[in-house]
Amino acid sequence: MAYTVTVLYDGYSRMEDGRMRANCTCTLVKGPITAIVDTMTAWDRDKILSGLEKNNISCDDIQYAVGTHGHSDHLGNLNLFTKAKHIVGYTVSYQDEFFIHPFETGEPYTLDDSLQIVPTPGHTTADVSVIVKTSDLGTVVIAGDLFEHENDIEDPSLWKFVAGSEKPDEQEKHRNQMLILADYIVPGHGPMFKVTPNMKKNARETAESKVT
Repeated sequence: MAYTVTVLYDGYSRMEDGRMRANCTCTLVKGPITAIVDTMTAWDRDKILSGLEKNNISCDDIQYAVGTHGHSDHLGNLNLFTKAKHIVGYTVSYQDEFFIHPFETGEPYTLDDSLQIVPTPGHTTADVSVIVKTSDLGTVVIAGDLFEHENDIEDPSLWKFVAGSEKPDEQEKHRNQMLILADYIVPGHGPMFKVTPNMKKNARETAESKVT
């Protein structure tokens, strides 16, 4: 059984009347392992339940509930998934048991040959991304706030300053790695987008310039 990636809800971030309004993209991964990535705010419970129902999935079907980092708009409904192992940034837990995994050294958390969770720090010091090999879209990276949305490729100020970056050099490095790897990227606050040949070319050139 191959994996599919379904965006349940597109995230957003915008200024309205001098106030920031934001919510994260919520994504369902279906296949040999079923996972949900980034569960929106605590006020979105009914939306999560509705999105899962439309995809014939119950909360108890979810085996892994992933929060790409520890911000509240990405973690609000983890408590719906009590049968799942939780991965929040670099922390892996089930009920009151915590599991040691060396994300800090760059080690992927591999679930199977087509699904893994990799450390991509930058936005925070403990961000992760989910890499899914699918039959229809190729390699999809569910990247959380490593990418704010597609526009931040042309306008880096959106991820560096508007969204904020704790380690911009690290974030840029991991952004380039994911652009080179992915066919599609699910960003933290916008619709999934296709990685174009020009995006890959620029990412390779930037990555090479940092080495030389």
